[in-house]
Amino acid sequence: MIIAGIQKLTLIDYPEKIACTLFLHGCNFRCGFCHNPELVIKQPEKIYTEKEIFDFLEKRKQYLDGVCITGGEPLLSLDKNFLRQIKNLGYKIKVDTNGSFPEKLKEIIDEGLVDFISIDIKGSKEKYKKIINAEVDLNKIEESFRTAHNFGNYEFRTTIIEEFHDADEIRKVGEWINETCGGKPKKYYLQGFKNNGKFIDENYKMKKDSAENYLNELKKIADKYFEFVGVRK
Repeated sequence: MIIAGIQKLTLIDYPEKIACTLFLHGCNFRCGFCHNPELVIKQPEKIYTEKEIFDFLEKRKQYLDGVCITGGEPLLSLDKNFLRQIKNLGYKIKVDTNGSFPEKLKEIIDEGLVDFISIDIKGSKEKYKKIINAEVDLNKIEESFRTAHNFGNYEFRTTIIEEFHDADEIRKVGEWINETCGGKPKKYYLQGFKNNGKFIDENYKMKKDSAENYLNELKKIADKYFEFVGVRK
């Protein structure tokens, strides 16, 4: 497990919590629009020791409610003992995942090591491989959807790339998730693409941020398939 970054304060990454975010290095997907290439295909500029992290968390116990763990793909390397130590400090834990490691997801749920889960839905079954630029076992992705849905404290989210995600694509995603979960999932967020100038595929440097009206139009489609749909610009 390589801790390659820390955001010491976030008010948006963990719903209704004041938190920090830890970034783990490594990912099994190669989404061209990934805005953290240093966590996926490059060597990290700095690696944080667990002691550095726990010293920070110990000092911030009075100010922070939770710890978000993201990547990269954190379940690729996340150490359960690391989670236990965070829990022992009294923190709530949120884990972001691409859903390709359902066994590990179930383990940390069953052992009480996670309090909230966020799963990225890249697109419809038909487009998944094209979007992630990697091999994928969709049965595992579906198992993660069901695991999170049964757990109850979760959100699904999709980063909207106009070349991949139109109204028909969002409809296919909604139908797939409803069928997989056996009903409407709780929360789904449409996340606007943001051009921060650094991507795995440098062609994305030429693309514009997602338009607000485009996201709102897609929300009208998604509303049919989820109990709540939000837009993150």
